[in-house]
Amino acid sequence: MPSFTRTSLRLLACCLSLIGAAHADASSPRPPNIVLLVADDMGYSDIGAFGSEIQTPAIDSLASQGVRFSNFHATAACAPTRATLLTGVDHHLAGVGNMVDTTPLSQKLSPRYQGVLGERVVTIAQLLRDAGYRTSVAGKWHLGDTPQNLPPARGFDRSVIQADSGSDNFEMRSYLPTKSQAEWFEDGRELSALPEDFYSSRFFVDKTIDYLQQNRQSGKPFFAYVAFQANHTPVQVPRPFRDRYQGSYDRGWEVLRNERRQRVIEQGLLPEDSKAGGGDLASWESLSDRQRAYEARKMEVYAGMATAMDQEIGRLVDYLQRTGQFDNTLFVFLSDNGGSATDPTTSALFRKWLDWTYDQSFERLGEKGTWTAIGPHWASVANAPLAGHKFMASEGGTRVPMIISGPGLHIRPQTTPAFVHIADIAPTLLEIAGVKPPAGSYAGREVEAMRGGSLLPLVRGESASVHAAGEAIGYELAGNSAVFQGDYKLLRNLPPAGDNQWHLYDLSRDPGETTDVREQLPELYARLQDEYRQYAERVGVLPVPEGYDYKRQVQINSLVFFYLPRLALLLVGVLILVLGLRWWRNRRRRRRLRAR
Repeated sequence: MPSFTRTSLRLLACCLSLIGAAHADASSPRPPNIVLLVADDMGYSDIGAFGSEIQTPAIDSLASQGVRFSNFHATAACAPTRATLLTGVDHHLAGVGNMVDTTPLSQKLSPRYQGVLGERVVTIAQLLRDAGYRTSVAGKWHLGDTPQNLPPARGFDRSVIQADSGSDNFEMRSYLPTKSQAEWFEDGRELSALPEDFYSSRFFVDKTIDYLQQNRQSGKPFFAYVAFQANHTPVQVPRPFRDRYQGSYDRGWEVLRNERRQRVIEQGLLPEDSKAGGGDLASWESLSDRQRAYEARKMEVYAGMATAMDQEIGRLVDYLQRTGQFDNTLFVFLSDNGGSATDPTTSALFRKWLDWTYDQSFERLGEKGTWTAIGPHWASVANAPLAGHKFMASEGGTRVPMIISGPGLHIRPQTTPAFVHIADIAPTLLEIAGVKPPAGSYAGREVEAMRGGSLLPLVRGESASVHAAGEAIGYELAGNSAVFQGDYKLLRNLPPAGDNQWHLYDLSRDPGETTDVREQLPELYARLQDEYRQYAERVGVLPVPEGYDYKRQVQINSLVFFYLPRLALLLVGVLILVLGLRWWRNRRRRRRLRAR
């Protein structure tokens, strides 16, 4: 065969190969990148897209291009939500039936209540990494600080995490008197220092962008989990963000709660006749001028902290747009639970610790070296118009803002009232990545099956719901319990916030949980109680002791597991010192006697 013919054939084969490769690429596009954004302790109406006066333009932009979930439920506390979010498994089965700080002694030995991820779960990071994704996490972890529970052992290639329930946002210090220093880890190794200009939200996005830059040329998609500390206590923010809101809250919590309720309704998130839950608030006018100014300042700091987080989210979005990755990226934004009403300053001991360690002056409030929390009245605004707050099974504790957005991923912009659960996130992310959930086993060991359903048919406009109308979904945390079925919710909260009785609500008409309908629907009321008993048995719910109060339990656990061991060590040290002095004196005495 002439050489020119052989050359022509090679060129033709090469062209056909390239055409075939191009066709294969067109028919099987690269899986999308995934950005999972989690806010901490932000209430239902704390985001502009959910009716807030707080400025969150970056999050609002994602919402305008995606789906707002008006009926999304997490658990009512940080670690349990994160456990289910990453595993798709009920938090009891994942090993986080309660938070470490609030777990009573009667539950401490159960594998369901260790407060860290158990051995029988696999995370979405592990599954995505196995499928070829680059994986990273930056932010609050709260799922364990031992090697087997740090991010590298749970599927993350790169990680920088704050391991505790929270920490200072400007310094490497604990926000509670139970620890002298917050625990930080990068890639599984403990950090000894943070940058001099450290602020948590900025640092987490700095690190995320840095991780995304690395190995970007590999062509692999990425999964980036960014877990902000905003707006967990201590509520802190650089002063310019706080000052944006100067005077915004001078009218008080009653006015602000009602205005948020109106905007939530106007935006189509809740029914027009939705009543504000949560009961009456203390009269703003009954406070002194000084008290009103200080309370308004706390909320200015809170709003500024949310805006600072939003600015960092915008910076991450800008980076992805500049690098041509935005259109093939799925964004999920949510809060881990409702706004927190806890105000530790009501404790005399905590106030004394604050006096020793933090500045609480009006002028500097929110800045580095200060400590504040918004308390129960502003929390009612954060969660407006829902009842309850963090830790409660009420809607204000569990119903939180959630947005899924992805401009190039066939997501139909809409607001959906469909009931959605935190367990639905993991199967959703796996499906869009083309990854199958584990079928009872992973890497040669048994694992819990994911319980949620994928949201992709819903966000693409192919379905109006995820869960069947007759499906019952149980819930329990720290003794507070609920069952959701269709439009109805069975609810029980422990004292002092609740009465330890079951109540029944029609959430389609009454998301504020203002009207108990158990007498009108006795059969449903009884049936849902039976559904709860089955749920509790299935996931291993343990009862809390008589008179249990999660706030008091934190104090008990601090005493038993922090202060008493240290006091015991101190006493042992004193005893050794006393015995050593006695031995030394006796030795000197014997020497003097021998010298005579």
